[in-house]
Amino acid sequence: MGVGRARQPTLPAPSDGLPRTPMNHAPGSLPLDATLGAALRMRLAGQSWSAVRRLCQTGKVRVDGALTLDPAARVAPDADLTIDMAAPRPRVEVPGFRVVFEDAHLIVIEKPAGVTSVPYERKETGSALDLVRAHWRARNRRATATPLYTVHRLDKETSGLLCFAKTRAAEHGLHQIFQRHLATRVYLTVAHGVVGGGRIESRLIPDRGDGLRGSTRDSNASAGQRAVTHVEVLERLRASTYCRVRLETGRTHQIRIHLAESGHPVVGDGVYTRDWLRQGGAGLPSERMMLHAATLGFDHPITEQHVDFAAEPPADFVAVLVRLGHPPVTR
Repeated sequence: MGVGRARQPTLPAPSDGLPRTPMNHAPGSLPLDATLGAALRMRLAGQSWSAVRRLCQTGKVRVDGALTLDPAARVAPDADLTIDMAAPRPRVEVPGFRVVFEDAHLIVIEKPAGVTSVPYERKETGSALDLVRAHWRARNRRATATPLYTVHRLDKETSGLLCFAKTRAAEHGLHQIFQRHLATRVYLTVAHGVVGGGRIESRLIPDRGDGLRGSTRDSNASAGQRAVTHVEVLERLRASTYCRVRLETGRTHQIRIHLAESGHPVVGDGVYTRDWLRQGGAGLPSERMMLHAATLGFDHPITEQHVDFAAEPPADFVAVLVRLGHPPVTR
């Protein structure tokens, strides 16, 4: 007996005309540069776009023997398409993502560069929150049964350690920790030019007058938010400096602003290089912003035990380092 239609998409039922056992679709004549979704619809008459998309995304389709999850992938006219409804759902993890720590109250992850911490638009997908839920789902856990509370964020182009609370009590405790600057937060970065180590302090405002965040020159002590950054030089590189940076406070874009205002913007930063480029600086090529949250430590908000987490720089970060003169890293 076939399964009736559900409100949410489900695996296609036998009544949909899709095979429940492995079935090969012999090579045939397809248009040049056809997508996998279009090819499947041609060979599975009457199937909707949503049906063939779900076949791909749930790991039921192979092209010339290779698992292919993307319905927009291009296939050759003579491609051999295989559908196996019994194939298991693949465990897909985003490169650079990993769960560093998890208990009943907290989850600490390593976020890849290019991923937002939380969605900024209603239908936005692919944020760090989505990665956590996908990780749970792949391990047969109820992905939406556990809430995730945001108390800590990283810029989209920054990689590294990011913490979410799973209970209201943990959320409240973490909020106090970050608000009172009790967490240890250390970043690795590469900045243009010859950076000098030391302490940088200013008061940051959301708009310095040209649409960018920056430090105010207003002598009024109540103007802006106090921001303190400690910079330690690790290595002199080609036209740049590899640094360890510790946040005494944690303001939006604090490291990027402080380094840029000192004349040494972060390599790969597409925002806070404006003044430097205007003054004739030449940007070093980088596929990503060279900022990585490497260390995070605090007293657990529930158990009160001190916890410390560390994340080595990811491969794309190391590749830029090596290109700028850092010795190759053997892992």
